Amino acid sequence: MALRPQTAGVCMWSSRLLRSGVATCALLAGMEGAAFAQSATPATAQAETEGEMSLDTITVAASLTPERTIDALAAISVVRPEDLEQLMPSRTQDVFFGMPGTTVIQNGNSPQASINIRGMQDYGRVAVFVDGARQNFTQLGHGTGAGSFFLEPGLLADVDVVRGPVSNIYGSGAIGGVVTMRTKDADDIIKKGQTWGVESLEEFGSNGPMGFGSLFAAARVGQNVDLFLGGTYRTQSDYKDGNGDVVPGTGYDTWTGIAKATFRPADFHEVKFTGLNYNADYTTYNAALVNGAIPSTATQYGSTVLNQTATASWNYTNPNDNVFDWRSTLYWNRVKQDQIKVAGTASSVTGAVGNPRYFTIDTVGFDANNTSRFVWNDIRNAITIGGDYFHDDVNNVDNYGFGDGYNPSGERGVGGAFVQWKANYSSWLEAQAAVRYDTYSLNGDGVSTDGQRFSPKFTLGITPWNWLTFYGTYAEGYRAPAVTETLVNGAHPPNIPLVFCPDGSYGVFCFVPNPYLQPEVGKNKELGLNVRFDDIFVNGDKFRAKANIYRNDVDDYIELVGYQMTRYGTYANYQYQNIAQARLQGFELESNYDAGAWFAGFNVTVSDGENTETGGPLSNTMPNNVAGTLGARFLDKKLTVSVRWQWVAAVTEADMPADAPYEPTPSFNLVNAYVGYQPSENVLASLSVENLLNEQYTQYQQFLPSAGLTVKGGLRIRFGADTIAAATPSPLYK
Repeated sequence: MALRPQTAGVCMWSSRLLRSGVATCALLAGMEGAAFAQSATPATAQAETEGEMSLDTITVAASLTPERTIDALAAISVVRPEDLEQLMPSRTQDVFFGMPGTTVIQNGNSPQASINIRGMQDYGRVAVFVDGARQNFTQLGHGTGAGSFFLEPGLLADVDVVRGPVSNIYGSGAIGGVVTMRTKDADDIIKKGQTWGVESLEEFGSNGPMGFGSLFAAARVGQNVDLFLGGTYRTQSDYKDGNGDVVPGTGYDTWTGIAKATFRPADFHEVKFTGLNYNADYTTYNAALVNGAIPSTATQYGSTVLNQTATASWNYTNPNDNVFDWRSTLYWNRVKQDQIKVAGTASSVTGAVGNPRYFTIDTVGFDANNTSRFVWNDIRNAITIGGDYFHDDVNNVDNYGFGDGYNPSGERGVGGAFVQWKANYSSWLEAQAAVRYDTYSLNGDGVSTDGQRFSPKFTLGITPWNWLTFYGTYAEGYRAPAVTETLVNGAHPPNIPLVFCPDGSYGVFCFVPNPYLQPEVGKNKELGLNVRFDDIFVNGDKFRAKANIYRNDVDDYIELVGYQMTRYGTYANYQYQNIAQARLQGFELESNYDAGAWFAGFNVTVSDGENTETGGPLSNTMPNNVAGTLGARFLDKKLTVSVRWQWVAAVTEADMPADAPYEPTPSFNLVNAYVGYQPSENVLASLSVENLLNEQYTQYQQFLPSAGLTVKGGLRIRFGADTIAAATPSPLYK
């Protein structure tokens, strides 16, 4: 098997191998070298011949060095092309269905999504990257939108989620976890041996109705230039819930365009340029339905979102160079949300019908790191040194209401540097140690603040048998206060003379800025098991499981606090303040078995959150849940059938603090079914049934009921320069 030089270098330094070095190198062939890239290898086996061993996914998200996901000494989950194929995601939250410790909050009346990991969300506690570009948008309302992003799932190729504080290598703020997403590229479209390829996908759904179309084209110019171009369009009408009632305002339209150019100017060097444009139109509101209708007094906004991203990366990997293994990315991301009030009662908070408001954030940043490798006394060492920086420029305007009161304008710069040492001795011992220095500055509205800190991390893994690894981790993360938390200021609602604010305004209560707000520090303790078995019942089958228990103690946790009671029995002032400590702890299990002819998976999430100052619960703790998958492959693997199930526990009033901005939710069961038929390697027909039991449910932290029974059908076609019909199909993805 011929290997690219980059692949050969990775093979030299894989810390744990599959059954043979040849299998490992085959798995790693074609891997991207970018710091936030994930493998283009599908998530499950591509055993095309009887008895061939299934190959595992590769990730770099946990330690910035390539390793099998099952071997990573971290709580990490991945989504690969075959997973996306069976999920048939229409919304961002569909991509994370059943993933342990991970919940996406996405109301039905907006494509805006927020990610909660282990009870941590908002204001960058979960760092989200798309093609290496950080997503930092915030549009705060009544308890929502304090850290969100916009993404078309039809663009995705890979998703990696690392749970727990890993900011030692990903920059400030990731005290909850990191989500890295890679969009499609030329290697996802062009088959091996081809010089160009085209892929189209059309989907139609019953509940709405809904429709989706995408078209991607790629060309390989010689050996040193790859070009990629494509776009998507998605439309959704108002869907029906499990009771058969139309949920108003749940329709939307989105368009995307994407272009990438990859150059290899010299041996072992790769330069990539990416441009991504996302546009969405929808009508949103922040009020619960009354008798199935939007209240006449509820404010509705016609919204247009433009999310633009540009990245440039330069990577260098030479198998004969143990000193330099270089990855770097420079990026710019802009999110601009324009809103016009289209319905609702006129007020000093929201303005009148026809009044506009604008929310914009520009984020410019870079990250760069290099890994050097050497062997000393039979210990294989990899030392990674890197640094990163991003600058947020927030510019929000609401001349008719209080939108820019919730969301003040300002600037924030966050940067730092880290060093990580990873060592492997024989096949039974691995150690990781890292330290990061963080610094930040924040300015706006006459307030200026800054801070700095060193954050350590240490992990030890022991593999007493080749099927079992124990690991323990202690890691700290550091999150700088956001612009909104520090600068929010003014009366709300304004011009109602109940209290007078420090800035001279008056209203029902006052937001008070806090220039003395201290950064949060997460201190995570984690114990985990990685379990791997091969050839259990039949030749080539595999079982993989990752389980962990964790406790994350967050010092100086930032919360919105009310103080100074008025004579009316209400708080006069609200301010983001540091509380003594928040504690989040739980148990996670992710497992799967694949025998080729059939496959299964079982996941568990148990979590708890506590304000240790009061002993009360935290409002961002997500309900416990259990998820399972069962599937089979027929007709020489041309036909795939699977069923996915998730049970989510109820959230009662006792599970939330008294001032939580959310409502209790009952438990619910979701069942999704999938059928995929691939008559040739270039054609895939898919059918999915979501919410098969037509369950009526509302997810926690969301105020609209979710969609009821939904049937979707899709047809994916791919062709290229040398397309020849094959008698035995292979997956659409290389």
